[in-house]
Amino acid sequence: MTRSDSQSDGLETLVGAIVLLIAAGFFAYAINRGAPGTGRATYPLEARFFNVSGLSVGADVRLAGVKVGTVAALGLNQATYEAIATLAVEREVNVPIDSVAKITADGLLGGAYIAIDPGAEDQFLQPGDPFDSTRGSVDLLTLLGQFAGQGLSGGSGDAPAAEGSDLEP
Repeated sequence: MTRSDSQSDGLETLVGAIVLLIAAGFFAYAINRGAPGTGRATYPLEARFFNVSGLSVGADVRLAGVKVGTVAALGLNQATYEAIATLAVEREVNVPIDSVAKITADGLLGGAYIAIDPGAEDQFLQPGDPFDSTRGSVDLLTLLGQFAGQGLSGGSGDAPAAEGSDLEP
């Protein structure tokens, strides 16, 4: 073995060790970032929506743009056909009882999350309490389809009469 071979082996070992350390750092970051509740103690709140399109378990719950929890579960009330979202909110965050939970998206292609608009009451939601007021998600494709349909038909929403119909002007 020549001296240059042993130097290149040492360099390859050093580069490999650095790559493994960086990979371990990314792995640790992903575990901490993706963990529901960010490892902090949480309490459950319930939000009922007519439409939760785009929302998934693990989505953020944000208050004033700051992540304060995650969506822990999604279910369906068989009697009312409402979607029920169970939120895991960090224990140190007090949510006023008159707050509004609404489903919002990060831009046109971003994922959905629940934004809490805090109310002004001095009383706070307790573990397991439901929000009195919610706003579900808006289906952008349906909205765009309705907008495009109105633009094509002259804005009335009705189909135009066919030419050569029996109606005389």
